[in-house]
Amino acid sequence: MANHKQALKRHRQSVKANARNVHYKSMLRTFVKKALAQADNPDSPDAVAAFRKAESTIMKVAAKGAIPRRRASRKVSRLARRMHQSA
Repeated sequence: MANHKQALKRHRQSVKANARNVHYKSMLRTFVKKALAQADNPDSPDAVAAFRKAESTIMKVAAKGAIPRRRASRKVSRLARRMHQSA
């Protein structure tokens, strides 16, 4: 365990950041799963809404720094491709 004041503070900060990132990543996975569940019928309004929500969530999570931006773009691209392939 850290003994210096700054090291203790950085540890507290890293614990908070880790909890925050876990929450964001969990939220991201939830919305991606919902979008993929709707992928078999991509023309339905529910599928379009689910895809939009998933895309928005992915980009927000990337903007907050929980995942890298390129990974977010790759996830959106693959999700869009899955939605269009099943059309």
